[in-house]
Amino acid sequence: MKPLMISPIRTEIFRQGEDLAEFILAHVEKSQWQEGVLLAITSKIISLAENRLVPLNSIDKKDLIRREADHYLGEIGHGVSLTIKEGLLLPAAGIDESNSENGDYILYPQDPYLSAEKLRQSLCKRTGLKNLGIIVTDSHTSPLRNGVTGIALSFAGFDPVRNMVGEKDIFGRELKMTKINLADSLAVSAVLMMGEAAERCPLALIFNAPVTFNESPRREDLQFTPEDDMYLPLYKHLMK
Repeated sequence: MKPLMISPIRTEIFRQGEDLAEFILAHVEKSQWQEGVLLAITSKIISLAENRLVPLNSIDKKDLIRREADHYLGEIGHGVSLTIKEGLLLPAAGIDESNSENGDYILYPQDPYLSAEKLRQSLCKRTGLKNLGIIVTDSHTSPLRNGVTGIALSFAGFDPVRNMVGEKDIFGRELKMTKINLADSLAVSAVLMMGEAAERCPLALIFNAPVTFNESPRREDLQFTPEDDMYLPLYKHLMK
């Protein structure tokens, strides 16, 4: 197996309403567009391209969070509003003000999976690639852990999970439940290299990723509904 390689791409500042595919092609060298490459892209520049911003003083943030959340679970520690958004349990429905040029609230893309697929199709058309994957990334916190890590808000072009059920461990025992979350694992690695502050690396190319390319992956292959989540008892009483 070839080693995983991640190449963060330093760019100019992406401005609201810019053409995203043109921006990417202007910053990624032609030689880097290789069959089987994955492009990790921060969700914020997709949101900027789609004009998913709300002026800071136009609405109370908690009202905006309630509006954007798929499920609003209430206020938790440190005054944070806990929500479910796009299949993720996270604070504030993903709304953020960091790296916002005018201090506006930046919302998630309207449909992150559709955004990823449209971008994949556009880049495939312009580069001539057949096997190209997209991972739309964000940062999130985890219970009982300090700091943020990356996570896949959405993906396109590859199967996000590898099913290991039925395979044998090193002692020949058959695996009963094991599945590998490739999308989030790759997002963690990419976001680590892309940075969180002033690095200006909203893109990263991932080479030699151990994925199977698929033009029609399903978001359901990665996401659970709350009803199927083994952690549901921890937050079921908060569901609204």
